[in-house]
Amino acid sequence: MSNEQISEMHRKNIDAAMKLTQMSLENSKRIMELQVETARALFEESVSNARAMTEAKDPQAALALRTQFAQETSQRMMEAMRRMAELTAEAQAEFNKMLGQQMAGTSQEMMENFKKMMSVSGLPGSGQDAFATMQKAFGTAKDAFDQIAKASTAAFNMGGGKGKSVKVE
Repeated sequence: MSNEQISEMHRKNIDAAMKLTQMSLENSKRIMELQVETARALFEESVSNARAMTEAKDPQAALALRTQFAQETSQRMMEAMRRMAELTAEAQAEFNKMLGQQMAGTSQEMMENFKKMMSVSGLPGSGQDAFATMQKAFGTAKDAFDQIAKASTAAFNMGGGKGKSVKVE
């Protein structure tokens, strides 16, 4: 492998790391915006609810209002948590896709470089055997990663309560 090839591989890895960092920051920003919006809405509702409670005519009306307000707040919190889970699942899917693409590209480059190295190395007769073994190992590793990514995505999506079972091929 030449110095230029190594430098190019490092550059691609740094680019991928920067993309992953950017994705993480964007996801964090979306989640924080959701949290701020939820907190603001809950505060506004609590002020409105407090005013409504002061206008209650009797203890039963006040209790009914308190129950209604608690249910509405719980629903809003559950909706916010559901949305955060969706954002996280979307980010996880993007991460898995990008990581898979990065691994596929890197393994292809490594295979090409290894093949070149084996063709000029002068190893007696074993160059093609070593290459075939290395190629099989990379294929197995890629298949394993694909299975892990599928299982991770399926497990993450199970939290949505859709009742689907996880099947890993």
